Amino acid sequence: MHAGLQSVYDNLTSTVLGSEKAAELLITGLLADGHVLIQGAPGMGKTCLAKALAASINCPFTRIQFTPDLLPSDILGYSIYDQSSAQFVFHKGPLFSHIVLADEINRTSPRTQSALLESMSEKQISVDGMTHKLDRPFFVVATENYLSSAGAFPLPDSQLDRFVLSFEMDVPDAATQARILELHADGDPAVNVRQVMSREDLVQCQDESAKVLVSANIREYIASLCEETRKSKKFAAGPSSRATIAIMQAARAQAYLDGRDSVYPEDVKHVVPYCLRHRLTVKARSGQAMSHVEALVQEIVDQTAVPTKAC
Repeated sequence: MHAGLQSVYDNLTSTVLGSEKAAELLITGLLADGHVLIQGAPGMGKTCLAKALAASINCPFTRIQFTPDLLPSDILGYSIYDQSSAQFVFHKGPLFSHIVLADEINRTSPRTQSALLESMSEKQISVDGMTHKLDRPFFVVATENYLSSAGAFPLPDSQLDRFVLSFEMDVPDAATQARILELHADGDPAVNVRQVMSREDLVQCQDESAKVLVSANIREYIASLCEETRKSKKFAAGPSSRATIAIMQAARAQAYLDGRDSVYPEDVKHVVPYCLRHRLTVKARSGQAMSHVEALVQEIVDQTAVPTKAC
């Protein structure tokens, strides 16, 4: 792993104990120049993980607490008439940042959720007929509460499809919880996270990750996996073309983290469940709960023929 990224990983895992898998996937999503959705109950360390990431690379960071009364202008910004200049002046909202924590994103209305779509897809924001480009890196880390939580709105498919991958953070085991208590005995560990990587170095890593070779065999393998998922009778609908691209981007990032200049089938296998778990809906008659989507995708991965050559 790149030395700077290894230091970022070490920061994350030492700040949120038991987050090894979550830290790796968060860095994978960042390298893929996408966005990440973290699911789970409140208090699992989702917010702390995002704050530690921002501090590790010294990027401007904003946290947006999504609530039912939040309006699109609250996150995008708004124009106010300035009498001294006789012009409307645009005031940027919190979405104009490098790392944005969309905390409890499914507690706000679909109208406000949709305000994120353009920024997440095109790295720009359009307000009052003006388009504002967002500086790199632009990385949205969204946390999602369980739908059984009070005041939760289901995220529409168009919103879910903007996340390159998702994962769930569970309650750590008893031994890890005891270590967490020890770590927090002297205060919040996220406050002491030090910068270990520059923003410029991160953007360079993203560019290098995007150049990792994806051979024709691997591209066909990714397409086959998605096609098998579409054919499955266990899902209400299959993944979109955007999902296929997300798998390729995440596989490139995984290969880059492992120090390779080309994608292997193992890279694809590793990221596919996390790229598809939030994009697929299980049919009610299948008798499978939503939490089993990842396992169902893994079954398809295990049954799909793997290319004999990566190149």
